[in-house]
Amino acid sequence: MPRATWRLLASLYSTQFLGLMFFIVAMVAILRERGAGLDVISMIYMLGMIWPLKILWAPLVDRFSFGRAGHYRAWLLLTQAGMVAALVAVGGYDVRDDFSVIYALCVVTALLSATQDIALDGLACSLLETSERGLGNGLQIAGGLVGNMVGGGVMLMVYPVIGWRGCTLALAALTAVSVVQLLCYREPVWPGMRRQMSAMYGRFWMFWKAPGSIRWLVVLLLYPVASATAYSVLMPILVDAGWALDRIGLIVNVLGSAAGLFAALATGRVLSRIGRGRAMAGAAVLQLAGVLAITVPALGYTSPVAVTLAVIAYFLFYNPAATVLATLMMDRASTHSPATDYTLQYSLSQCFVMGMTSAGAALAMHIGYLGVLSLSAALAVLAILLVFLLDPTRIRAVALKNER
Repeated sequence: MPRATWRLLASLYSTQFLGLMFFIVAMVAILRERGAGLDVISMIYMLGMIWPLKILWAPLVDRFSFGRAGHYRAWLLLTQAGMVAALVAVGGYDVRDDFSVIYALCVVTALLSATQDIALDGLACSLLETSERGLGNGLQIAGGLVGNMVGGGVMLMVYPVIGWRGCTLALAALTAVSVVQLLCYREPVWPGMRRQMSAMYGRFWMFWKAPGSIRWLVVLLLYPVASATAYSVLMPILVDAGWALDRIGLIVNVLGSAAGLFAALATGRVLSRIGRGRAMAGAAVLQLAGVLAITVPALGYTSPVAVTLAVIAYFLFYNPAATVLATLMMDRASTHSPATDYTLQYSLSQCFVMGMTSAGAALAMHIGYLGVLSLSAALAVLAILLVFLLDPTRIRAVALKNER
């Protein structure tokens, strides 16, 4: 694939999260600093629920195109430009006094970001050859971390200097870079895309009729859940240890995301060389190591060096599993409805992960942080066993046969 297309994918996967992470991470801290109540903060966190629901309109993205603008390219242009406009508009209001207007624009941004991701995943599934999907999904995971690092970390750090409007305009400018790249891109014509809407929504259950689908569903739900459950107690551990929010943001959102970015890209590069099966097994073992890393601050070792090393280890060791799982999801996406198939798998996995993350935080009240981390370690061991019991290489072979 041409380098310009790789740069486009990297740019789109990075900028899709910039505004959303700014709202969910940085704006929460800004509002809390200005005296906002926890009820307001909880409304911000609800923005994250929009992404798992995107499966409801994913078939529309597969079904409808806009003439010669390109199938997925047109959707990407509309959503990307919409995010730029929303970010510019948000900057014109006061974050506390005009919260209702800002929250409405946040919802619009979340909807546009989710729809952009549907179209982008559909484009990536269609463009990437089997040997390129490891690197492509490494870019996807890394892009999300860039959004977290810049939108949630860097913007919070520069907010005292450039203010609310400066942050939103900076994010709008970064998001607009992808618009320029899209204007210079010409999407290939994809045969067999214009199917009936009933057939598109029928993929919700037809997808699971393929051989091996039930085993694959088990993998989707259980393979990534250990690291998410462990992460649910990381922030409370640091807050209870007396860490300031700005220091937590630097260590977790900036340094941690940078480590995860490196891990995702490295995994993407080696995945095609070592094969899906070995990569999945190795990533599962690393996920266990990442969970165990969080026990360091949970045991009371909360010095800056100890916490920094633990957080970096966690992000280094859990992102390979995310990259491998995303690659296998792409393998199972049909050429006729790639955006729908990929989003269906992603949404189910994320809903379960978010549920376990919430459960982890609630369980910590009853069994403590170490109890939650022990449960997470057990789930990580279960993920390792699943790799060997369910044979991921056979799952992939079934997927490729089903795609043809």
